Amino acid sequence: MKPDCLIDATTLRAAMASDNAPFILDCRARLESPQAGRQLWEGGHIPGSVHFDLDRDMAAAAGEDGRHPLPSPATFACTVKRLGLSASLPIVVYDDRGGQLAAARAWWMLACWAGHPNVQVLDGGLQAWLDAGGEMAVERLPAERSPVSPGDWQPGFNGEALCDADEVADSAVTKVDARSPERFRGESEPIDPVAGHIPGAVCRPSSANLTERGRFKSSEQLDAELPDADQLASYCGSGITACHNILAYAIAGRPLPRLYAGSWSHWIRDPERQVATGN
Repeated sequence: MKPDCLIDATTLRAAMASDNAPFILDCRARLESPQAGRQLWEGGHIPGSVHFDLDRDMAAAAGEDGRHPLPSPATFACTVKRLGLSASLPIVVYDDRGGQLAAARAWWMLACWAGHPNVQVLDGGLQAWLDAGGEMAVERLPAERSPVSPGDWQPGFNGEALCDADEVADSAVTKVDARSPERFRGESEPIDPVAGHIPGAVCRPSSANLTERGRFKSSEQLDAELPDADQLASYCGSGITACHNILAYAIAGRPLPRLYAGSWSHWIRDPERQVATGN
């Protein structure tokens, strides 16, 4: 039995043929190339899916708030209205990295932050769809639906799902870092200008949430592995893979960590904030 926040490819195929077919968002992206997600969608996608762009739809412009800051609530409300999202229509999000980039971010934004009642991540992503015999559509059309009327969903944004740098700095908050162990320890930093991690953080790479096949581990295994504390904050480099860890907590049936959306790319912008290296 899959948790409510996940859907397998076979179930998705059946749902697409039902009277209540889900709205499918293709969240594929590449951090090194803002155009790659759209190009991947144009090259082949799950039929009926709409490209949901990491840089345009899921983030504001990079700057003082980090590399992928959240858009304002007003801006995101306009985005979901433009897409034609409805509160009565299920949403399925997928990528090709087991949810790490950036389907989990889409899930968090839509379900945890904006409050949509029915958002699921395709477990295993595009590869799982292909493994289940799912077909691909190839078309060079606008990567958005053109709804007869704008979507009727009015998001109700939950500020409690977020935390800021001052709250993260509190020693009572356990910081869960979703980056690789090498980046956490400060041995390698391919993206940001400063290496290391937030003092007091623990390393939980988002890749550790997945099996070798790229599916999520069982809820029981995730529950046994995920860091436990009364207060949890999830972060990564820029607030993307941090959402994968939050999704893992949801699958495990645990209380969800709050997201430090600016993450490491925001933390290091203030030279007075301390930086730790090593384990």
